[in-house]
Formats: sequence, structure tokens, C-alpha cells
Amino acid sequence: MKAAPAPIRGDPSPGFLRFLLHLFYDSVWAVAFLVCSPWWITRGLVDTRFRQLSIQRTFGRLPPRRVPGERERILIHGVSVGEIKAAKALIESLERDYEIVLSTTTDTGMAVAAQLYPKHRLVRFPLDFSPLVSRLLRGVDPRLIVLVELELWPSFLRVANRRGIPIAVVNGRITERSFPRYRLFKPLLPQFTRISLFCAQDEEYAGRFRALGAAPERVIVTGNIKADGLRTGLRPRKEELVRLLAPQAGTPVIVAGSTHAPEERLIVEGWRRHAPQARLILVPRHPARAEELVRELPALQRLSALRAGEAPDLTRPALVDTIGELEAVYALSDLVIVGGSFLPHGGQNMLEPAAQGKPCVYGPHIGNFLQESALLERWNAARRLAGPEELGPALAELLGDRALMQTMGEQGMQAVETQKGASARTLDALRSVFLT
Repeated sequence: MKAAPAPIRGDPSPGFLRFLLHLFYDSVWAVAFLVCSPWWITRGLVDTRFRQLSIQRTFGRLPPRRVPGERERILIHGVSVGEIKAAKALIESLERDYEIVLSTTTDTGMAVAAQLYPKHRLVRFPLDFSPLVSRLLRGVDPRLIVLVELELWPSFLRVANRRGIPIAVVNGRITERSFPRYRLFKPLLPQFTRISLFCAQDEEYAGRFRALGAAPERVIVTGNIKADGLRTGLRPRKEELVRLLAPQAGTPVIVAGSTHAPEERLIVEGWRRHAPQARLILVPRHPARAEELVRELPALQRLSALRAGEAPDLTRPALVDTIGELEAVYALSDLVIVGGSFLPHGGQNMLEPAAQGKPCVYGPHIGNFLQESALLERWNAARRLAGPEELGPALAELLGDRALMQTMGEQGMQAVETQKGASARTLDALRSVFLT
């Protein structure tokens, strides 16, 4: 058995020219702060969400300084909801011995992290300006930084190296679309040499890491940890959601999950033409878009209004305008449309509904989930459509064949089960390199 590579605890790219490059990079941030400050301040005065996000990404609250003798900390960063949820099994294993500090970038990521991990400290990932990064790492003082999937920022990596904090990438992947961009900037910012360990989802991603400069001995294949964060099997349906969203027994339910503009309009049009007998529930990826969606599609019936006493109307599409309820809403469904796939966004995680035994359909733009979609398609648990024009007919066909939908759902659960174990392999790798 090969010895584990030593963690990188210093700057692997020293030198005056590299110093000048990072100085220039930080100077661009400083000039941007100065030039944009009037607009930044003005928008912050009128937009509460923007003001809070700006404050949190610059001078957000940090955990109390760790006292010698207290448990060491591990900083785990996931840019948004998918990464935060994917790390669940890994977090549950590491929290037995270490204090976990979670960082994320988006509002929805923060909200979901607060729901899933109420006992852990949350911080907002800072803008990539060296003084802000230094402030975060000085305050958290982690023994190890774990980046879920990738999220490489030059100043963050360099400051961590120079502070002697090793970095690991888990569930690592580089999409086919982003790989050429990384290759383009490889001569300027050798980011991949700053990572101590890459735990890649599969050999294709591992090969891309090596091609971008990662030392071969620092790249291993551990699998996709997203499967470990999912419970397989049919979920109990929450009575309140049944009463508000699916109150009529026998009426098929279609859930369109993690949708992006203009998918909601396309989905509603396909539903009206081909499956109006079904209850349609829309769950946008960003619930803050609810006001915009209601203006565009006035027939929508908001979940918040139903909870306030409005009577459910099954002839109108329902809109889930709250955060963190997608898994519970999936439990109501007979058929799931996975959003982010009918426009060039890259798709969303189709394993989540498949784990609940729900047949899935999605569009052609699933570049961020090629491994997951290929798995489900091999098991005949999902259908990839060529475009929104195929959505309505596909809904009508599947809803007309309950036996086929049941078979697809059962196959999906089995497919997800075959992928489990990646978190244990990842944890073994982290322990062998960093936590012995």
C-alpha cells in the first residue's frame, strides 16, 4: 500500500513574480471596492438582501477564537444547497471528533445549512480579497479545509497555504464546459498545486485534475458522496402538505423541482396542454423569485397563501415559495421534472427524487450532473428530453402508464443504493492524509 502524500502546509509557488501576480489580483479587488462603493452603498440602502449579503461577505460574524485544549476545527465549504446537502454523511462522521464550521456563498445555502446542521457554526464565504480571507481563517483557525466539489479561489488557497492550513477537495469534479477555462488560466494561477488531496467522483474527473497540474499521487477516486446523503425509500407524506398541495386522493401529482427562469412558464404550458388532470407543484431553485413568478403567471397559488387560509384550487399550479421543503414536496409526487435542465444552466440533482422512488424527466442541459443522469438512464429510472417541446407529451405518456412509473421509481432507488459508500472512502482518505 502506497504511503499517503504529506499535506501541503506552505506556499508551493513562492517567488517575486508570483508575489507580484497576487498583488495585482488583490489590487483589482481594492480598485473594484473603491470604484463600485457609491453603487454598492446606494443599492444596499434600498435592497435589504443585498446589504446583508455584502456585509456578511466582507465583515460577517465569525465564531469565537478557539481556546487551546478545545476540539480542533474543520472548515467545510459548499458553495450552495447541493454541496451543503451532499456533505451530510461526511459531516456526521467528522463531528464526532472535531468542531465543524460550515461556510457557503448563497442565501439558500445558508438557510439549508441552518436547517440541516443546527448545532454547527455557519459563516459566509468571503470575497476573494486577501485581507478578508485572512480574517476568516484567523477567526476559524481550522486544522483542515474541505472544499466540496471544487470552488477554487486564488487568494483563499494562497492564504491557507501560507497559514499552514492544508486543503482537500471532496466529491471533486470539473465539468466538460469549465475544463477549458481552467486550462486557459493554468499558467497564471497554478491553483491545483495548492491542494493536498483531491477525492474525485470518477476517473474522468480525476484525469482532468491531473491534466491541470495536480500531482498524480494526490488524486484518488472515491465516488459520489451525494448518494450517501440521500435516504432511499418512499417518504411519509406530511399531512399539512397533503392537505394544502395534494388534497384530492387519486389525483396524480407532478412536482417541478429546482426550476429556473423561464422553465416555470414552459412547464405550465406543457402541463396545461397535455396533463391538466394532474396537480402541478412548482418549487423554484430560488424562492425569492416568487413575486416575479406570480406576476408572470398570475394563476399560481402560493404555499404561503395556502398556509394563511386560502382554499386549495387543484386547477391552478401551486408555487412553493419557502426554503428547505423540496424533499418533503417530492414525497407528494407521482412524477418529477428536474429543473435547471431546459436552459443552459447545467441541471440540478436528479438523484434526490430518484432516492425517494420517483420517476424523473429532465431536459438536455445536464452538464453538471452527467454522472448522475447517466446512472439513472442506465437503470431506466429517468428520461432525458431533447427540449421543452417534448415535455408535455412525456408527461401525458408517463401519467398514462402507472406501472411504468412504478418500475422507474423502484429502479431509481436501486440505482442510488449502488452508489453508496463514497463518504466512507472519502473519510478514510482524509484521515490517512490529515487526521492521523
